[in-house]
Amino acid sequence: MKLFLSVDMEGISGIVDNSYINPDAGVNYQRGRKFMTDDANAVIEAAFDAGATEIVVADSHNTMNNILWESLHPKVKLLAGSPRNYSMMQELDESFDAALFVGYHTRQGVPGVLSHTMSGVIRNLYINGRVVGEFGFNAIYAGMFKVPVVMVSGDELIAEEAKALIPGISTAVVKKAVSRTAALCLSREAATAELKTKTMLALSQIGSIAPLEFGEPVEMAVEFSHAGQAEMAAITPGTRYETETNTLYYTVKDAHDLYKTMRSMLNLAGGAEFF
Repeated sequence: MKLFLSVDMEGISGIVDNSYINPDAGVNYQRGRKFMTDDANAVIEAAFDAGATEIVVADSHNTMNNILWESLHPKVKLLAGSPRNYSMMQELDESFDAALFVGYHTRQGVPGVLSHTMSGVIRNLYINGRVVGEFGFNAIYAGMFKVPVVMVSGDELIAEEAKALIPGISTAVVKKAVSRTAALCLSREAATAELKTKTMLALSQIGSIAPLEFGEPVEMAVEFSHAGQAEMAAITPGTRYETETNTLYYTVKDAHDLYKTMRSMLNLAGGAEFF
């Protein structure tokens, strides 16, 4: 059983605000790195106990150099560093039996812990008219390779978001959102137990969880926070710019095109000043 773990940081056990996730200025960042590595190891240990034979772990936060390589389970391969053409999902392909998303968060506009969608420039991201966050976008990308996402960990609101897209998915809830930067957190021991239990459950149900597929053609729509961002992103070839809503529409050719085009739009939009 070959597994892909995409490990973000906002939904990790014990992490509640930006001080844990900011590599440059976070006073709790080194603690956050340890918490992230601990969560990943809990899932990895349970996965090997459940029969996994190969695991690739993709560090999927910010510059993607957060997981403590020297403390990670010795039997896995770690993908670290950036840039990557396919960002949080780099190295995923048809050879994987399942994907697990660790430390994920809710989409922009939802009051989950540290909620956002990919970047501060995005107000809403749609696939075939349905609004999705990072969880949904990455699960759709995996689905284009026929790989099911069988487990997610984070707060109770990402659990709800995931279940709405993938019925039957296992959800490891390690904290309850109080606000966007506050949470009621399980203890380290309880969080580890929850992660292990839900990983074992997820892998026992691989055959019953279908890949997330929205049909073809796949249309991506990105609604930007302001017009300047949309105008910059509209340089992307093949896009249709709806000026009334600051939204760009793009018909996707394949999975690789989906991710690279989204990244291109974000990089261009990020160069637009607010004033």
